Amino acid sequence: MTEHRTDVIILGAGPAGYTAAIYAARASRRPILLTGMQPGGQLVTTTDVENYPGFANVIQGPWLVEQMQAQAEHMGTRIMYDHIVSIETGSRPFRLIGDSGDHYICDALIYATGAQAKWLGIPSEDIFRGFGVSACATCDGFFFRDKRVAIVGGGNTAVEEALYLANIASSVTLIHRRDTLRAERILQERLFAHPAINIRWNCEVASIVGERNPTKVDGVVVKDCTNGTADRIAVDGVFIAIGHAPASALLDGKVELHPDGYIKVKPGTTTTSITGLFAAGDVADGIYRQAVTAAGLGCMAALEADRFLTVHASSNVEPRKEAIVA
Repeated sequence: MTEHRTDVIILGAGPAGYTAAIYAARASRRPILLTGMQPGGQLVTTTDVENYPGFANVIQGPWLVEQMQAQAEHMGTRIMYDHIVSIETGSRPFRLIGDSGDHYICDALIYATGAQAKWLGIPSEDIFRGFGVSACATCDGFFFRDKRVAIVGGGNTAVEEALYLANIASSVTLIHRRDTLRAERILQERLFAHPAINIRWNCEVASIVGERNPTKVDGVVVKDCTNGTADRIAVDGVFIAIGHAPASALLDGKVELHPDGYIKVKPGTTTTSITGLFAAGDVADGIYRQAVTAAGLGCMAALEADRFLTVHASSNVEPRKEAIVA
């Protein structure tokens, strides 16, 4: 076992984590960034990115992550490829235990593990992910201007994304496995009133179909849940909107969480219910879930961690737990 001791540890290697690392390194806090199982987060599965500021032309998600990592390392961040299996938050310094057996000790912890979109779990979904299959209308809707799209889901997110895409796409088909929606009533009323949106009730996606070389979607096969019949809908894109799962399991029972698993933070900050522990990015943001907002929260977390360390110079104090009102 090897112990690694530093001022700030950042858990997570997405836009929030790398931005936090850049700011913490510039503040001479000797940050260690632990990448986890999926370095780069959701950006590494994103092909074209054109809504991240500073780039006039379309860029690739994996390339953007590489540039963030290079900048963080240039500033002095130590990148360590380990998967954390447990975190001890009962007292400071915090102790993180890696799958490698190494221990990581810090006075301030920035938790930036992100969130993962929930997928349908069908093989064709993996084939076309990033090539017509997406889990974010705000991220990828622009690429389907004046094209036909399908949305899968029946909650607030699905209805909101259907309404958003209805202003971009030529037609929108909402596919829902039940005969009623779970979305708020006002959203349902807007959905039903929109002339560009069609609803397929009591249906589920059996497969997504399309072409290879180049890879692109040209249809979706839906199965009627009441009688088992199937038919094909011609679409150019499929948006999966069945929810997200924040990667907050390591802090379950240790820090205050929202009912859906997102980490609670004090409004306008990245401060959690444990003093010295900060949450940034999609793991604490169930609303926007954008690379640019995650980066902004990573910046905030690093600045707040630096101020915290300046005020709390002593490591041997019990972390204060407080309720987060949000």
